[in-house]
Amino acid sequence: MNLLHRSIATGLLFASSASLSFAQLQGSKADPTPTKHPVPAIQDTETAAQRDARMAWWRDARFGMFIHWGLYSIPAGEWKGQRTTHIGEWIMNDLSIPVADYKALAKQFNPTGFSAHDIVALAKSSGMKYIVITSKHHDGFAMFDSKADPFNIVAATPYHRDPLKELAEECRKQGIKLGFYYSQAQDWTAPGGAAIVRGNHDKVTGHWDKAQDGSFDDYLHKKSIPQIKELLENYKGYPVVVWFDTPTKMMTPERAAEIVKLLNKYPNLIWNNRLGGTYKGDTETPEQYIPAQGFPGRDWESCMTINDTWGYKSFDTNFKSSETLIRNLIDIASKGGNYLLNIGPDSKGIVPQPEVDRLHDMGKWMKVNGEAIYGTSATIFDTPTGTFSATEKGRDGKPKFNPTWEWRSTTKGNKVYIEIFDWKGHFHVDRMPRKVTGAYLLADSAHKPLKFTQKGAALDVDLPAQALDPVATVLVLNTTR
Repeated sequence: MNLLHRSIATGLLFASSASLSFAQLQGSKADPTPTKHPVPAIQDTETAAQRDARMAWWRDARFGMFIHWGLYSIPAGEWKGQRTTHIGEWIMNDLSIPVADYKALAKQFNPTGFSAHDIVALAKSSGMKYIVITSKHHDGFAMFDSKADPFNIVAATPYHRDPLKELAEECRKQGIKLGFYYSQAQDWTAPGGAAIVRGNHDKVTGHWDKAQDGSFDDYLHKKSIPQIKELLENYKGYPVVVWFDTPTKMMTPERAAEIVKLLNKYPNLIWNNRLGGTYKGDTETPEQYIPAQGFPGRDWESCMTINDTWGYKSFDTNFKSSETLIRNLIDIASKGGNYLLNIGPDSKGIVPQPEVDRLHDMGKWMKVNGEAIYGTSATIFDTPTGTFSATEKGRDGKPKFNPTWEWRSTTKGNKVYIEIFDWKGHFHVDRMPRKVTGAYLLADSAHKPLKFTQKGAALDVDLPAQALDPVATVLVLNTTR
């Protein structure tokens, strides 16, 4: 991972009564003036109704698993005594590892601890509805059986198995959707592959080893496009999502159009905004942050790590708390987005236990409260959920948004869900846009009615003295519009 082109959330906080709600801002309409492309993508030609039908399962899912796994899990952040200060999967680039030395790691890669069943079961028990795994990251190593290039897990390692095939089989059995990440432009081991310019690397190509030099068009036509074709054809109905990354300046509209020709053969496929060549795809992909207001008029998905790295790094123990992860999920859903949360298996294919533990905690919360996340739309309230800093800048270069953690809200039909973080034994909101007909706590299996009063626009609900869940207790409001 390394976001090259990050879309930017717009607008100000909703502070006045004239403000629009999140729900009004979100919308699902496509751009009314799409860019003219050499080859029109499905997003350029479909109707709003067709798009809604294509995106329906993804919008309902709200929660997915990202998996970054590859050869980089062997050095695990360290090469010849030097530790990288960056993310684990970028170690080849960051430490300028020669191509031959890096490719030699394949002979050591034998992830006998990998269990497709266990990983899919972990996703399912955590409340996740889909998985996206790195089929080829920037290092050029394919985690699948590729006839297009021998640098892959089946041909180049003693493992000789295709984990993507095994994941596809398990996803079908366990009812989980499966998508593939593919680095279409960057490839640090294939001649001609692109590389982000870093450090003392060549200022034009980004290369640091003569073995990387070559024609980008040769790479595109002999490796990238043939491998994308393999991924689209060989997994019996999967992928349902293709997740591109770091297009670089090499991915011109004409080159991207050649990939779009393949994608268009799969009319139900969902793909993101990182293909390049001015193609916007289906989804915005804020990386490692939650935009203050979501993305007006666009489907979006925050991709984030549990610690600080995507690919396994043995010494990264800065794991986020279960509370933070659960509240991130709620925050994202309240703004109409999806949460793609990453795990980084080690070189044996085993998911680090701290990541497993946190996903289990999320699953416990979702088992009780998933109704307030799945299939919901953004909040109907105009209540601010934070403030913009007067001094600090955020990832988009604009004033940093500092969220407050009192409550969030999601909506589904006539139900309004209030996810309360700061429990005070009472809930008040100045402006309730709908008439409330009943209130109860979602974690209360009896759904015991709570006393409430609605005077004018204001709503007050009496709550028990103690929260049912200290992380987030969900208040359900039955309403009429």
